[in-house]
Amino acid sequence: MRIGVLTGGGDCPGLNAVIRAIVRKGVERCGHEFVGYRDGWRGPLERDSRPLGVPEVRGILPRGGTILGASRTNPFKEDGGAERIAANLEADGVDGLIAIGGEDTLGAAARLHREHGTPVVGVPKTIDNDLGATDYTFGFDTAVNIAMEAIDRLHTTADSHHRVLIVEVMGRHAGWIAFHSGLAGGANVILIPELPFDVERVCEFVGRRFESNYAPIVVVAEGATPVGGMPEVQEDELDAFGHVRLGGIAHWLEGEIERRTGKEARATVLGHVQRGGTPTAFDRVLATRFGLHAIDAVDSGRWGTMTALRGTDIQLVSLDEATAELKTVPESLYSEAEVFFG
Repeated sequence: MRIGVLTGGGDCPGLNAVIRAIVRKGVERCGHEFVGYRDGWRGPLERDSRPLGVPEVRGILPRGGTILGASRTNPFKEDGGAERIAANLEADGVDGLIAIGGEDTLGAAARLHREHGTPVVGVPKTIDNDLGATDYTFGFDTAVNIAMEAIDRLHTTADSHHRVLIVEVMGRHAGWIAFHSGLAGGANVILIPELPFDVERVCEFVGRRFESNYAPIVVVAEGATPVGGMPEVQEDELDAFGHVRLGGIAHWLEGEIERRTGKEARATVLGHVQRGGTPTAFDRVLATRFGLHAIDAVDSGRWGTMTALRGTDIQLVSLDEATAELKTVPESLYSEAEVFFG
């Protein structure tokens, strides 16, 4: 068979490991031929591809990012998108697709398969670990370790300057990175999108930490919000150029904690550094196994499925099931970390 491969959404450590595994097993064991579509769904939409053989995947296992490029292109936002993809796959002689991505990329794959019969197999990728059909997604472990290392380093600065240090990590709808990195890094407060937080209670934890002669670390997911939501910006909160002084949730907390406690606070926003660079061993192995099992799914004609980690086994689940709902941090799990707050 001739198989297309694409990587959609944000870049993520481990993407190249998946591509490598797909091509190595697909070519050397199964005799398949591969074409790599550039920049997610934009590639098959615009018939933009590159050769993808064994020579092209040599040496890419430890590399971050993706050699195919990525984008957040939604084929269903393009005029005749599904039909264009079908026509371009046929023109390229492609018998099926392997789509590597998160909720949005795989959601489009599921719809293409369900509504238009596109032969596609999915591989789950997201540093947020929020796909419910799989226990873990590759990229998550790397992001957690990067965030944990940053928290470890900030502890000494917090104590040296007697400051509150606030670390903002990724996680717009799910707080898995905040929870894991905060717990592993010894944070004194962890704030996640699933549970609106009480600012006064956060300040109580801050005060309690200072009473023990240590400076607090607050880890907050980018999607976390206070009870009642974020207040609207008032005119007197703008600088001389009309800019809002405080940016995201970490900067908002910085100002609130200083105002309410009188303690100096500083915010650090890790941003895209969390999903860049070389993947951890765990993510390399998981991504590789996903790629190997994706080829098995293609060989057996299991279109419309996605590879998933269940315990220590890789299983196939339907794309519709995989994208049905987000996996969020349950309150019962979050409560385990609360013993360390303050």
